[in-house]
Amino acid sequence: MKYLNSYQGKFINRPNRFVANVEIDGQQHLCHVKNTGRCKELLLPGSTVYLEKNHNPNRKTTFDLIAVEKGTLLINIDSQAPNKAVFEWLKAGGLFPENLIIQPEIKYETSRLDFYIEHENRKGFIEVKGVTLEENRIAAFPDAPTLRGIRHIQHLMDIVQKGYEAYLIFVVQFKPVKYMIPNDITHPEFGETLRKAASNGVNVLAYDCIVTPDTMTLDESVPVKL
Repeated sequence: MKYLNSYQGKFINRPNRFVANVEIDGQQHLCHVKNTGRCKELLLPGSTVYLEKNHNPNRKTTFDLIAVEKGTLLINIDSQAPNKAVFEWLKAGGLFPENLIIQPEIKYETSRLDFYIEHENRKGFIEVKGVTLEENRIAAFPDAPTLRGIRHIQHLMDIVQKGYEAYLIFVVQFKPVKYMIPNDITHPEFGETLRKAASNGVNVLAYDCIVTPDTMTLDESVPVKL
């Protein structure tokens, strides 16, 4: 996936989870943050960030904050990017053969799962989770408690019982990465539910991404340690 009109800036502060103050070419701008997670270890004063300029006159903010440098890593923090990258990957035959049926945003009971896929006699559902939390090249999810994430995993287990294939794909929005783990310290119940799902037929996968200031592409499989 590719962004248009990419700009480099310097992070100043984040008044709330939706907006941040960023310096671009010597001027301060209020920008939309495309990630409502905490990102406390990423969005530090003085950090180099990357933004996309939009041209919607009805928007209160002109720029969207999409990526941040953390040491030598460039981490995409756009929460919409993982689904777009997975959609491109699916179309290219990344999981099932090419020319499969892909239906995004499919309603299932009380949730909306990210994709329904179908190829010949194979049918399945996919839920995608973007990962931005990193320590010592180890990726972890979630960065904050997520009851919604647990509900999605429970639905995937139910889907397996009904005879469908079910996939939970963690999109690690940076590279390199050694492996992926559930963040049991932040949300132990999520980790417990994830391990239960993996032992009951849900395919738990992770992939890292090639990230540039204006692109993000799904790349290599990453080990998931449960």
